[in-house]
Amino acid sequence: MNEHSKDAPPVTQAMIDAYDEYTHLTLDRRSLMRKLTALTGSGAAAAVILPLLSANKAAAAMIEPDDERISSETVSFNGATGDVSGYLIRPAGSEAQLPSILVIHENRGLNPHIQDIARRLAVEGFMAMAVDFLSPAGGTPQDEDKARSMIGELDSAGTRGNAVAAVEFLRSHGGSNGKVGAVGFCWGGGLANQLAVALPDLSAAVAYYGRQPDPAQVPAIKASLLLHYAGLDERINAGIDAYKAALEQNGKDFTIHVYEGVNHAFNNDTSSARYDKPAADLAWGRTVAFFREKLA
Repeated sequence: MNEHSKDAPPVTQAMIDAYDEYTHLTLDRRSLMRKLTALTGSGAAAAVILPLLSANKAAAAMIEPDDERISSETVSFNGATGDVSGYLIRPAGSEAQLPSILVIHENRGLNPHIQDIARRLAVEGFMAMAVDFLSPAGGTPQDEDKARSMIGELDSAGTRGNAVAAVEFLRSHGGSNGKVGAVGFCWGGGLANQLAVALPDLSAAVAYYGRQPDPAQVPAIKASLLLHYAGLDERINAGIDAYKAALEQNGKDFTIHVYEGVNHAFNNDTSSARYDKPAADLAWGRTVAFFREKLA
């Protein structure tokens, strides 16, 4: 687990679990602070802990937006529920037709961290597009609580349709080699799984701690799958066994990795308490190698 400020009380698993309940289930902010106060011993300590649990938009990017190795643009395409916006990145100066990857954000919407993920893929030689799945609702707001609320109000069928449209946009782009993969994180990991169900010609999908589809939907999957899970993520991991069994029974091409001792969102380097660099680096290396193999 990442180090935190020496002035902050120790971050415990109970605090991380409370934050996960807040961000993904039914706990509201007031109830979260009440739980953190009880766990830390005071409201002041709870206020110090909260920023360590949440994502920090000001955290330094691994690949800066003006990095000379990449070129970027904002694009728009017709989705199932209206116009959808995307952040499209490719290696600077490349005239080759490249394998393409759809990057699907967490339940906070399209934020700087997810844009950074797309840039990391471009540096690795891919054309990547991070889509704002809240764009039909006006776009991702600055307030993350509002973004989470907006994500919860999205129509699931329409959102899947927008993801399908994003893949088709990438596939038909002049800079694409015609093979498209998808990578999603948290909420986006669940959508990556659903996209594999909905789109038989998706070449590959990577889901980081994403909710599994109904096992009955697995026969529709044609894409190769790489599934990353956090060992301490009991909420999401409860669905692994049924998903794995269905994938095996239907002869699907898949690999599952469970990273022991780490939490949900272990890949997000803007979340001090939950980020785990060794696990994140290992999963990222596996992700890049997987896409290079499956999208060549």
